[in-house]
Amino acid sequence: MAKRIIISGGGTGGHIFPAVSIANALKRLAPNIKILFVGANGRMEMDKVPAAGYEIVGLDIQGINRKSLWKNLSLPIKLLKSLNKARQIIRDFKPDVAVGVGGYASGPLLHTAGKMGVPCLIQEQNSYAGITNKRLGSKVAKICVAFEGMDKFFPKDKILFTGNPIRRESVAIQNKRFEAAELLSLSPHKKTILLTGGSLGARTLNECMQQGLDRLAGADVQLVWQCGSYYYEELKRAVAGKYEEGIKLTAFLHRMDLAYAAADIIIARAGAGTIAELCAVGKPVILVPSPNVAEDHQTKNAKALVDKNAALMISDAEAPRKLVDAALSLLKDETQCKVLRTNIAKLAILDADEVIAREVLKLAGDEKQG
Repeated sequence: MAKRIIISGGGTGGHIFPAVSIANALKRLAPNIKILFVGANGRMEMDKVPAAGYEIVGLDIQGINRKSLWKNLSLPIKLLKSLNKARQIIRDFKPDVAVGVGGYASGPLLHTAGKMGVPCLIQEQNSYAGITNKRLGSKVAKICVAFEGMDKFFPKDKILFTGNPIRRESVAIQNKRFEAAELLSLSPHKKTILLTGGSLGARTLNECMQQGLDRLAGADVQLVWQCGSYYYEELKRAVAGKYEEGIKLTAFLHRMDLAYAAADIIIARAGAGTIAELCAVGKPVILVPSPNVAEDHQTKNAKALVDKNAALMISDAEAPRKLVDAALSLLKDETQCKVLRTNIAKLAILDADEVIAREVLKLAGDEKQG
C-alpha cells in the first residue's frame, strides 16, 4: 500500500525549496507515495507548492510579531483553530509520517501529529535552531541537520547530519556560461557579479548596488541583479537609460542555474538554503547576513563558512561602505578566488534530499529503506 506523508512548514523560500526537494526525492524513491503539504494561509508556500505540482492545505496561523504587540492578540485563537484543523487534516489524510521543515505551520501540525501517534521528523536548515523546531525536538523521532554542533539544541541520539536539500536543477551549471550569457544578454568574456537577495529581495543589498553602479560601470563589470518584486519597479527606473547595458535586473530568477553559471563571484544573504546551493556551485562568495532574522542565525550560518576560509562576510551595517569595493577587489584577486572556490566546494552535499527521504520512508515502515 502506498505510504502517505505530510510535509509542513514554509514562510520563506528557505523553508519551501527544501520541502519541495524532499517531496521530489520521496517521489523518486517511492513513485506511488501520497504527499500532502500543510502551510500557513497568506504565505508564499500557498503559491509555490502548487506550482511545484503538490497539493497544499493552509492553516490560519502567524508568528509572534515583535514590533507590534497588539497584533499578537489574535494569536491564541489562531493557534487553537490551527490545532483543531491540523487534527482534522491528520484524521482525513491518515499520514504514515509527518515532516516539519520550520515555519509557522509546522508547529501546530507536528505537535498534533505526535499526539495522535504519527512518527515525526524535522529538518533544521540553520546553524541556530528555530523556535518551532527547538520546541518539537524532544517529541520527534529524528532530526536532520546541516551544521555541526546542533546537539546544543536537540537530543544527540536523534540527530542525523544530512546537509540541506538543494534544488538540483539550480546548481547544474556545468558548461552553461555561454548559454547563460546569451539568455541574460551579457558578454561571456567580461567579469560578472551575481547579487541575490533571496526570494523576497534585500533592501541593503539593493541600495549598495544602486550606490555602486558608477564604480561597477567604470570597472567594466557586469551585474546579474535579483532584487525582489517589492523593489523592482523603483530600481528599473533607476537603471533605465544610463546603466542598462551590462546589467540584468530581475525581480526573481527563474533559472538560478544560468545566473550561477554566468557569475564569477556571488553576493548573497546567508540563509541556510542559499548557502547549501552556493557550496554546490563552488564559486567565490561574499555573504551579507540579514539582521532581520531570529537569533541572528544568518550571521552564525555565514561564520560556519568563514571559519573554514570558504567565504567572505560583511555585516549588513558595514555593507553600504564596504560591499561594492570588496566585490571589485575580490574579482581582481585570482589567488583568493581560487582558495574560496576550493574550500566552499569541499562543503557541498549533493544528496541531502534523498538521505532525508530515506529516513522518512524508514519511519513510515518501508522495509526497502532499512
